[in-house]
Amino acid sequence: MSIARVTEISSSSTQSFEDAVRKGIARASETLRGVKSAWIKEQQVDVTDGAITQFRVNMMVTFVLED
Repeated sequence: MSIARVTEISSSSTQSFEDAVRKGIARASETLRGVKSAWIKEQQVDVTDGAITQFRVNMMVTFVLED
């Protein structure tokens, strides 16, 4: 039997939503062991002069707790 925990994290990128997700998962994996999945809860963009300057995601990351 395994027990999982979910934590919410935010990440951003100047490139794309996908890049923001990748950066967020990579960073979470440095601190959390056993990362198994992520659910993208929200997506936002920052806009300056009509152009997107920042892609942001809020995600729920699931990781398995160790015995």
